[in-house]
Amino acid sequence: MSWLRSGLLGLTAFVSSVLLIAEASGGEVSTVLGNGAPGFTGDGGLATEATMRGPFGVIMGPDACLYVCDTYNHCIRKISTKGIVNTVAGIGGQKGYSGDGGQAVDALLNEPYEVRFDQKGDLYFVEMMNHLIRKVNMKTGVISTLAGSGKKGFGGDGANASQALFNRPHSLQFGPQGDLFVCDIGNRRVRRISFKTGLVSTFSGTGRKGKTVNGGRIDKVDLNGPRAIDFNGDQMWLALREGNSIYRLDLNKGTIHHEAGTGKRGFSGNGGPARLSTLSGPKGIAIGPKGNVYLADTESHSVRMIDRATGNLELIAGDGKSGDGPEGQDPKKCRMDRLHGIYVDANGSIYVGDTNTHRIRVIRP
Repeated sequence: MSWLRSGLLGLTAFVSSVLLIAEASGGEVSTVLGNGAPGFTGDGGLATEATMRGPFGVIMGPDACLYVCDTYNHCIRKISTKGIVNTVAGIGGQKGYSGDGGQAVDALLNEPYEVRFDQKGDLYFVEMMNHLIRKVNMKTGVISTLAGSGKKGFGGDGANASQALFNRPHSLQFGPQGDLFVCDIGNRRVRRISFKTGLVSTFSGTGRKGKTVNGGRIDKVDLNGPRAIDFNGDQMWLALREGNSIYRLDLNKGTIHHEAGTGKRGFSGNGGPARLSTLSGPKGIAIGPKGNVYLADTESHSVRMIDRATGNLELIAGDGKSGDGPEGQDPKKCRMDRLHGIYVDANGSIYVGDTNTHRIRVIRP
């Protein structure tokens, strides 16, 4: 996709020049948004001087800018290629559910958790506490509700997505055929919204909390805390937060496969087989340019990676303990605090929503 390639080039320039992460200094970890203090300030100014409150999802848009869920400010913010931050949806610091049919910057949101773009360049995000998915037309700035009635529950499979009931949806991603998949965590399901028919259905999960059967059928397995998804071709990667594990769903075969985490909570196994490792409440997942799988291992405050060539789990950043830095040359010495969102660009730079330090950080290869 030409817009994605140009976007990556633009953001690389932004990170290198505006944020002063210079090769000569050997710097590998830096903040791209937030000064570490909770608040809502800085729109129209430098992103590194702004304040935010509990960021989650982060993604690059087709315009080469970063888009961030400023979750506890109930808004979506954008960092331009010149390092300037502005709000693109929601009214910072105010929560609610209003504004459909009007400008997104005048709407009220309630805890947006993850943000994505479709092939047309329009923006989609989950509002966890409104139990729905909304869309912003990026040409007009108009916001609308794509799926969910705004009420908490489970219902609507086989019907129009706008009438469906969700229960604290967390993550979303577009599949290889253009359908939108949603982690409906309170219902212990992954649900699918068809853009051809407008209908919603359950893609995976029975609604029960039981152990996921390795090699089982996608539509018949139990999922314990389906929290985050990403795609690599026809393979969906799924993080189970309460299950402390990672699974791969083969869309062609209709089967699910265990890839990382024993199911026990912990911070062990770095450098060894991913299936024998312990994870601690992973809430973010992203596929890197080489097909490796990056995890925001939230409750171990670290970034970890499944190396697809070796099957091993590698520690990328953090040491398993909460903190705030230090930033600089060694990512493994940079402590974070309950990171959630994660995104990896084509150059291998990793962006994370470091929630409790109120920062978006970048970790360079």
